[in-house]
Amino acid sequence: MNPALRTAATGMAAQQTRTEVIANNLANVNTTAFKASRAAFEDLLYQSLREVQAVDNADASSLGAIQVGRGVRLAAINRIHAQGTMENTQRQLDLAIEGNGFFGLRSNTGATVYTRDGNFDVSDQGVLVNKQGLTLEPRITIPEDATDITIGPSGIVSAVRPGGTIVEVGRIPLYKFPNPSGLVSMGGNLYQESPSSGTATMGGATEEGFGTINQGYLEASNVEIVTEMVEMISAQRAYEINSKAVKAADEMSEVATQLVR
Repeated sequence: MNPALRTAATGMAAQQTRTEVIANNLANVNTTAFKASRAAFEDLLYQSLREVQAVDNADASSLGAIQVGRGVRLAAINRIHAQGTMENTQRQLDLAIEGNGFFGLRSNTGATVYTRDGNFDVSDQGVLVNKQGLTLEPRITIPEDATDITIGPSGIVSAVRPGGTIVEVGRIPLYKFPNPSGLVSMGGNLYQESPSSGTATMGGATEEGFGTINQGYLEASNVEIVTEMVEMISAQRAYEINSKAVKAADEMSEVATQLVR
């Protein structure tokens, strides 16, 4: 096979992956607290046609190596943890984090998972849960007779009981990671820690590096439609160029075959 054909094919595959990442970003433009991703690529090994050669004349430069590249491959898909805009929902149990923190949830397996989607509700047992029914950690129970719930920027949860009595029922902590881009996405707006993300550190909202909690708001997706469309056009053109290189390499192979005959 003509090496140029294989090289151009790796370029097509790379742009296909890039397009899939962009399409996923656009599909989640209205997903609460969604973080856009970017595909990163690296070049493949090179074929050396000539090694670096030193010359006898000390005043002359050495002869450089001659290397031919063999294409590209996917190196990483990086998640962009930029802050999304705050959307006012005026709902008591909608919470948005402004800053780097995450909410902690108890998964069905008992492990802690993390999210920035603060769309919470009260379960039939009176505890705060997310849309999937996962319990917010630590467990916070709302009194059955509560007439109002307030959650301050520091995460302190207070309930107003009949007669106007205000009782503090708990505090919502936040979690941060050395490298949030290393978190593994589980779907459902959930993440789990990995060796790449580092171990979660728990702290209070308003503490340095954790962020603050805004009641009555949800964080919007940080996907920028214009940026994604520009990326999509760029990927499409790069794909077309590589497909033309495949066609040219194939035609050259046919000519070479005919000459041999």
